[in-house]
Amino acid sequence: MTTIDDIRDNFELLEDWDDRYRYVIELGRSLTPMPDEEHSSANKVNGCASQVWLSRQVARDHGTPVLSYLGDSDAHIVRGLIAILLTLYSGRKAEDILATDAIKVFNELGFKEHLTPQRSNGLRAMVERIRRDATETLADANQGVTP
Repeated sequence: MTTIDDIRDNFELLEDWDDRYRYVIELGRSLTPMPDEEHSSANKVNGCASQVWLSRQVARDHGTPVLSYLGDSDAHIVRGLIAILLTLYSGRKAEDILATDAIKVFNELGFKEHLTPQRSNGLRAMVERIRRDATETLADANQGVTP
C-alpha cells in the first residue's frame, strides 16, 4: 500500500510535471474498483467538473469510528487525485481526518500551481465531502447512533 510519504518521495524524484502527471494517473489506476451500484447520486461529489464518486464505509476501532472510502472518476488525473486523497484519509479515524489538512499537502506537492481552477475547486469539494462525513460520523457516534 502506498503511503503519503511514498508519494512525496516519488514527487521529489520526478522533477518534470509531465512525469508527475503520469505518476498521478498511475496512482489512479491503482484505486480499488468501485462497484457499479456505488456510482449513485448519493455518492456523487457536487462541485467537480468531472464525474466523481466517493463511497464511505464506517467501522469501529475500540468504539472510535474509522472511515474508509472507495473513489472513482471519469477523468484519469482526477482518479489520481482521489488516490492521493484516499491515501491521506481512507482507513483513518474521524478525528484524524478532521486534523489533516489535505489542501496543504496537495499544495506542498506543488498542485496549487499545476491544477486548473476547476480541478482545484473539485479537489476542495472532495476534501469538504470527506471532512463533512467525518464530522457527521463523529456526531452520530457521540449520540450513540451506529452508521
